[in-house]
Amino acid sequence: MSRLMRSHEWVAAGTALCRGALVELDGPSLLPGWTRKHVAAHLSLNAEAIGNLVHWARTGEERRMYASPEQRGADIEAAAVRPADELLAWFEESAQVLADAMAQLTDEQWQRPLVNAQGRDIPASDTPWMRSREVMIHAVDLGTGVTFADLPADFLEALSVDIRAKRGDVPEVTGPLPEVAAYLAGRSYDGVLAADGKPAEPLPPWL
Repeated sequence: MSRLMRSHEWVAAGTALCRGALVELDGPSLLPGWTRKHVAAHLSLNAEAIGNLVHWARTGEERRMYASPEQRGADIEAAAVRPADELLAWFEESAQVLADAMAQLTDEQWQRPLVNAQGRDIPASDTPWMRSREVMIHAVDLGTGVTFADLPADFLEALSVDIRAKRGDVPEVTGPLPEVAAYLAGRSYDGVLAADGKPAEPLPPWL
């Protein structure tokens, strides 16, 4: 199965995990300074942002993910005060709109060159992988019971490769795959050992 097809499946699986984890939104998330409402708002805004890239791929009309990093942050803060039922409805609607838009792309459009939020050139075929990372990792970040052990093993393997490539000089560590992936993503982990056999030192959050 191609990476693109598998990424679509990961998006669907991660969206379902988020749907189950989006409970008691007034509580804190596992991300410093963010409530679960912040995470919910970010997930919906991210769906719309990736939708901008999908529109770009389909039409050729340039649409960047966000106006600026500052605007992205301000939008999350503003949305995080919305009622829980509004945030849940927004999550469902934005996820479905994005899935429908992706389903319309042709093989040629999936190859259209785009620019991601970090200013890197990417093919449109990267967008499902981008979304799968968001829904999978933030399902855990919501802090309502989902852990990295609940994520598909092949996703965790792909995620680990991706993070190592983007982080650069990451120490070699050993441990169970879900825990190593959590360590690489800068989330809480257990049983991950450095090359000297000592517990691995935490990394800063990624994503």
